[in-house]
Amino acid sequence: MRNFRELEIWKKGIELTIILYQQSDLFPKEETYGLKSQVLRAAASIPANISEGCSRSSNKEFIRFIEIAIGSAFELETHLIIIKEIDLFKADFDELFSRIHTLQSKINAFRNSVKK
Repeated sequence: MRNFRELEIWKKGIELTIILYQQSDLFPKEETYGLKSQVLRAAASIPANISEGCSRSSNKEFIRFIEIAIGSAFELETHLIIIKEIDLFKADFDELFSRIHTLQSKINAFRNSVKK
């Protein structure tokens, strides 16, 4: 069993999730069960899947959860692109996208290193 708390990708996923929760008050009230909910669930899913994968006994299962985390990162990016395009609220999207892209790259590199 791996210690997920030591993984940089888990730590970065937690940081991103906290940032998005802190900014969640920027969403209009009518988006509480729409894009706001989708963004927060996708963000929280990244570190949650990394930690769940760490509990798995085989590398194959572990990699599967790492790939789910990558998928959640891309889902999150898509939701934020929509929010930016429809001008739902003002945020530092460049900073958010930079964090997401860095996390996507790091998760992908980690997955590749586990596969070897």
